[in-house]
Amino acid sequence: MKKRMLGYLSVAALSCMLVMPVQSAETESGKTPALQTIAERGVLKVGTAGDYQPMSYLDPETGSYVGFDAELAEDLASSIGVEVEYVETSWPTLMEDTLAGKFDLAICGITITDARKEQALMSEGYLGNGKTVLCREEDADKYTSLAAINRPEVRVMENPGGLNEKFARENLPDADLIIHDVNQEIPGLVASKEADVMITEIMEAGYYVGQDERLAAPLIHEPFTHGQLGVLMPKGSEDLLDYVNEFLEEEKKDGRIDALAQEYIYRYVDGQADETEAAETEPDETEAFEAETDRAA
Repeated sequence: MKKRMLGYLSVAALSCMLVMPVQSAETESGKTPALQTIAERGVLKVGTAGDYQPMSYLDPETGSYVGFDAELAEDLASSIGVEVEYVETSWPTLMEDTLAGKFDLAICGITITDARKEQALMSEGYLGNGKTVLCREEDADKYTSLAAINRPEVRVMENPGGLNEKFARENLPDADLIIHDVNQEIPGLVASKEADVMITEIMEAGYYVGQDERLAAPLIHEPFTHGQLGVLMPKGSEDLLDYVNEFLEEEKKDGRIDALAQEYIYRYVDGQADETEAAETEPDETEAFEAETDRAA
């Protein structure tokens, strides 16, 4: 992984942040600031469910985490000058594990919500998202609204504990809701007719359409909801929150966020997984999609 050090924060400046100013803060509060703890430890502990393609996924063949958020986590650790240590969590226990301090922060396709912000800290948004439909290609014309899905004969499959299940329960009460523990298996089960629909995020739907020609995402550009992904961390880590927000702003300014979005998400949305060179000739594609999301929010 290429090491990246933010231009706005030199090693010397980081040292000053971690040594001089925080000593008084530690004396007054009795707690070492989060950023100092991470730097002294030499490791950034990152929580991830590891089941979310193309954001943060534990590759069973290599034992490594891959995806948009995996690379973003590596960038963040490099900017601090430490290594990444991934800590396994799950969607049902994500908030509990965050508040228990099992990791410094979580980056794994986490939607910013008021409920999460009430309990913990969340960064500024770095990527637009929204709930959409993943179904079989042959049914693409059938499932183009919530009303069309919210029927007893329609089998909707979701993983437990996350916002996908919450959305399905709240908006599809008449559908046949099936809970399946392994999130990454659900698209294949939809394709093989074990279920009819999966409600998921734009990026996951687009990714799986690119992986399996049997699947379709008919509302990929017209999602049911509009939001942003953010980084989750426990309260008491306000210094780390400030740093992460500056880091994300820098990643946006230097084009890194757009580059990751193109690599992991939008080329699949547009069915251009094998046309990388052609996609590179359209640099405004991700910005246009972000603008579309922001206008609808």
